[in-house]
Amino acid sequence: MRIVAALILFGFLVLFHELGHFTAARACGVRVLEFSVGMGPKLFSFRPGETVYSIRLLPIGGFCSMLGEDQEGTEALEGSFQSKSAWQRFLVILMGPLFNFLLAFFLALFVIGNAGVDRPVLTGVEAGYPASEAGIRAGDTILRVNGKHIDFMRELTETLYTHPGEPVSLTVRHAAEGETRTVLLTPRYEESSGRYLVGIQYSSSGTPAGGAGALVYYAAQEVRWTIESTVSGLLMMLRGALSPDDLTGPVGIVSIIGDTVQETEQYGMLVLLLNLTDLALLISANLGVMNLLPLPALDGGRLVFCLIEILFRRPVNRNVEGYIHFAGFVLLMVLMVFLVFHDIGRIAGV
Repeated sequence: MRIVAALILFGFLVLFHELGHFTAARACGVRVLEFSVGMGPKLFSFRPGETVYSIRLLPIGGFCSMLGEDQEGTEALEGSFQSKSAWQRFLVILMGPLFNFLLAFFLALFVIGNAGVDRPVLTGVEAGYPASEAGIRAGDTILRVNGKHIDFMRELTETLYTHPGEPVSLTVRHAAEGETRTVLLTPRYEESSGRYLVGIQYSSSGTPAGGAGALVYYAAQEVRWTIESTVSGLLMMLRGALSPDDLTGPVGIVSIIGDTVQETEQYGMLVLLLNLTDLALLISANLGVMNLLPLPALDGGRLVFCLIEILFRRPVNRNVEGYIHFAGFVLLMVLMVFLVFHDIGRIAGV
């Protein structure tokens, strides 16, 4: 049942992505041949108009099939994808990832509305550590980390974790006086824990966001932070700071979702729902970022070709574009197979 729940959740996130393509396609006058919930063999379908709406066997996403989407010579065919302007095609492609970010925002509203916000307010400061020596006290609020405004405590802890031992600049608003000042802290290595510490303490539980305006603000910042963390992880991978063991594919994601269900169901339905929603938020934003990468076969790669057409006022040869996307698709499938076996090996402890 945990695996089924995981497949349905993951499938819903992919389906919402396809819903973005579908909505934009209909708005731009592109004929949608089929909009499917699920993949694999068709279970049943109905056709109220020009679009076939179908339910398929495997609950692992869905697809939005548009007329002439990847076909040469359909530019003159009314309602075809290729008959639309470069800007319209750009919008249809872009709306898939944007819907992932939109879904992440609505999920964040639910999570923050129920679990609160991990505001960057200190509950304590340990004597003898850099924070105490710099005059930081309990109740102080961290406003900026290395000159960048932060909204969540995890933004500070993430910086300290990913830059161990490096000096960090903190802009702090003191609780008592209300004054703001900036201090430079150099984390101190503690042998007993094997970590670099600055000596701050904070609550792991969230505090209420406030009114409706604050809730919307923090939900938007939650999505912003998730996107930035994903991009940061990709850049770390390019620099070699992350190994292939840190990558997770579809099997790994399904396993994580299943583990989340198993570990939190004992605490009640609300806790389970909040954990699943928080995980769905993370995955949805990740899907949006990954699909925007300028790689062939991904939405980002297709956007690049639309931009080339917009800038140079002429399309790239459709056959050439098709070959590039096909090659990218093959490489993507090779990567997917690698990740599947990698996930299975990691889960099995091999």
